[in-house]
Amino acid sequence: MPDVPFTRQELDDQLSQRFIDLDPAGYFLIRIDREAAELVAEHYGNGIDERGLATDPDTGEVLSCRGGGPRRPVAVYRARSAKQLGMALTEGSGPHPLSRLDHALYLGRELQRAEACLEQGLDYVQD
Repeated sequence: MPDVPFTRQELDDQLSQRFIDLDPAGYFLIRIDREAAELVAEHYGNGIDERGLATDPDTGEVLSCRGGGPRRPVAVYRARSAKQLGMALTEGSGPHPLSRLDHALYLGRELQRAEACLEQGLDYVQD
């Protein structure tokens, strides 16, 4: 890395380029329900193939990042705040839909962003 100081955004952009191991417990699609004034996290199961790619647990086919056929979430979590939703995903007797700490940290960041968009009336797009 060069000795040039990074802005926070440049640093985040660079860190976003790293390889990330997928969570074998599945993935989440986060959205805002403005009518209910809630954050929504849909949890989807997945497999992981020998290349580290997410696969459909029923068919074994690699999942496309660009959508594809309709999939049904394993569970849907709803809450009024990022904290409340994060606690639903990680606290209590379980089972918990996360198996990796980096995934939990990512979800926390995304839930905070979604909450800020909900509060400010902005559109939210998951990173």
